[in-house]
Amino acid sequence: MTQVHNPATEAATSTPAAAPDDATTTSAAATPEAPAINVEWLGEYLLGKWAKARKESRALMTNPELHQVNGLSMADHRERVLSQMSILVDNGAIQRAFPSELGGGDDHGGNIAAFEEVVLADPSLQIKSGVQWGLFGAAVLHLGTKEHHDKWLPDIMNLTTPGAFAMTEIGHGSDVASIATTATYDPDADEFVINTPFRAAWKDYLGNAALHGKAATVFAQLITKDVNHGVHAFYVPLRDDNGFLPGISGEDDGLKGGLNGIDNGRLAFDHVRVPRVNLLNRYGNVDENGDYSSEIDSPGRRFFTMLGTLVQGRVSLDGAAVLASKLALTIAIKYGSERRQFTASSNTNEEVILDYQRHQRRLLPRLAQTYAMSFAHEEFLDKFDGVFSGRTDSEADRQDLETIAAALKPLSTWAALDTLQEAREACGGSGFMAENRLTQMRADMDVYVTFEGDNNVLLQLVAKRLLTDYSRKFAGADVGAMAQYVADQVSDAAVHRTGLRRFAQNVVDFGSTARSIGYVRDTDSQRQLLTDRVETMVADVAGKLRSASKLPQAEAAALFNSHQNQLIMTAYAHAELLQWEAFTRALEKIEDKDTAKVMTWLRDLFGFTLIEKNLAWYLMHGRISTNRAQAITDYIDDRLLPRLRPQALDLVAAFGLTDELVRAPIASGAEAVRQNEARDYYAGRRASGEEPVHEKDLKKKKRR
Repeated sequence: MTQVHNPATEAATSTPAAAPDDATTTSAAATPEAPAINVEWLGEYLLGKWAKARKESRALMTNPELHQVNGLSMADHRERVLSQMSILVDNGAIQRAFPSELGGGDDHGGNIAAFEEVVLADPSLQIKSGVQWGLFGAAVLHLGTKEHHDKWLPDIMNLTTPGAFAMTEIGHGSDVASIATTATYDPDADEFVINTPFRAAWKDYLGNAALHGKAATVFAQLITKDVNHGVHAFYVPLRDDNGFLPGISGEDDGLKGGLNGIDNGRLAFDHVRVPRVNLLNRYGNVDENGDYSSEIDSPGRRFFTMLGTLVQGRVSLDGAAVLASKLALTIAIKYGSERRQFTASSNTNEEVILDYQRHQRRLLPRLAQTYAMSFAHEEFLDKFDGVFSGRTDSEADRQDLETIAAALKPLSTWAALDTLQEAREACGGSGFMAENRLTQMRADMDVYVTFEGDNNVLLQLVAKRLLTDYSRKFAGADVGAMAQYVADQVSDAAVHRTGLRRFAQNVVDFGSTARSIGYVRDTDSQRQLLTDRVETMVADVAGKLRSASKLPQAEAAALFNSHQNQLIMTAYAHAELLQWEAFTRALEKIEDKDTAKVMTWLRDLFGFTLIEKNLAWYLMHGRISTNRAQAITDYIDDRLLPRLRPQALDLVAAFGLTDELVRAPIASGAEAVRQNEARDYYAGRRASGEEPVHEKDLKKKKRR
């Protein structure tokens, strides 16, 4: 391994004329200093629209009473987290999203922003809080009416009534529309009868179900007058001081791979009766005669509208995953800037491991990805707040919000696991120690990829939306128009009409890496490469599935299934484009030139890493040549990583995670103290002549 030098000292002979942001001086002595980020401004910028709520939440999360304690038994961890929730209530941390007439703040965006920060204290606390106020309470708020709000929300808000969100059934998982629990209306008693018909219909993985929950919002098939009107939610009491109420049974899920501060469990209902008014009836009602009514005539649209009101869970998981990635990179980059290992042949000092190219390759692209996720999340959160505040609450806005949620939550939660693991390995054995938080954080974050919607299922929803938009685009188009579009996708025409015809050269290319990259480095060119891939993938899979509407149902399902992986990969590419576009829009608001320059390099690293990851696709589809493909990799290694290496500490400092929030000894400066002590020790021995001569040095002298 060789030491990586500051990019400001690169020789001008390696600098292309086509690269305007490269150094153009003729000697290292005349090279200007590396740009300096305005860390304070960037930190405020990253906090986004709800900076005040985030700061207030972070200040509260420095309280040691809220911090995760390693080594607790499952029982002790559960009780600690329950007591911590009372601290949140007492400090006004959970009221933001609830109605002002009940003591809330009617602040949906600020509520989610503050809630995401709880992951820094203990992910178990965040998720148990999310169950109580973001699922159980939110179901009453968004699916119920004022009568329900006045009756139940005050006790939900102050934790008098801990509750569960009883939707998931082990037999159907993400297929909520097919759950088997029934709620049958009995007009003689004016009651609904909640029933679990078989074992696979038990509600499972429910937070607060094993021990603490006194009530639940139970999702069941609403049946009245022998008609099934689909899934609706009901408020169902679970326990009193003596345990489960009659007809209700449950089990403890027991020890999990993470999040063991949450009492997850299973619930079953044996003909449990609840008053008719316990139906959360904002979108569907049953009167005393058993007649069903709804303002939404379509059962399918009604179902998705009800589930759409609960999208905030995916919003908060996306934000929490971004924070987990920021935490992991703060730890790993701080440690990598202090930990020394191996020496250059002419140097007695060991090298800082972040100066090694491979270490930069492991961490800096993930840093760029985390910035992209952060900017995308802030736009996502603003969209959420607009819909839930009523500011931009149209059918189209809600559909867009659901699609964005289904796109971003998978990418950020997968990225968090990947980043936590890479950070752990980058910190060596120190990263494996529980006190440095990376292993426990990864274990706790693991389930984020499958709850609030399995990531692959969510991406399938995104793909269906892309296909729907594609079909609308060509609704009414004649055969000639469609044929021309398809022809464009398999020829150079798609490239030529954009003015970026240099993408398509297949034989001749510039030998210089710098000059080759100059044609694809600018913003418009990156956008074209990333967008063209998404559009081509959508058109390709749409063409393969076009006959499905004319086939019998079984054959259509088989055709869809045979292209399921392609659909999901298309949605993944679309979500990556959303993140890149958010990063690019964020650059437009940066006025400080040095900060803008560094952030542009970081955006370029993100964009080129996406392209590099999918080089096989770009090569097979003739979008770039083999020489240019190699140039992209070389540009990452030879230009972007060296430029960003001196900025790494400032870039994680802008995350604003103080030592009280990080709580990892290896990121506290302790490693630098140890390394300096070791260097001083050996320097002193060499100066005093006490250091013995190494055998290798003696042999070198003899050879001379």
